[in-house]
Amino acid sequence: MTGLNTILIVVGLFLLGGVISFSKQKMPKGVVVLLGLASVMCLTAGVLRIQGLWE
Repeated sequence: MTGLNTILIVVGLFLLGGVISFSKQKMPKGVVVLLGLASVMCLTAGVLRIQGLWE
């Protein structure tokens, strides 16, 4: 596992925490959706890099 994989997963989890926090604070749906998409993209990229499917 390289440093980039770790960074992608950590950033994805951080953004996921932001989604949960923003949705509890009744923030605009656009912000929550944007953070959710960014979180999913970071987590997916990190996992795919760990599996060796994306270089």
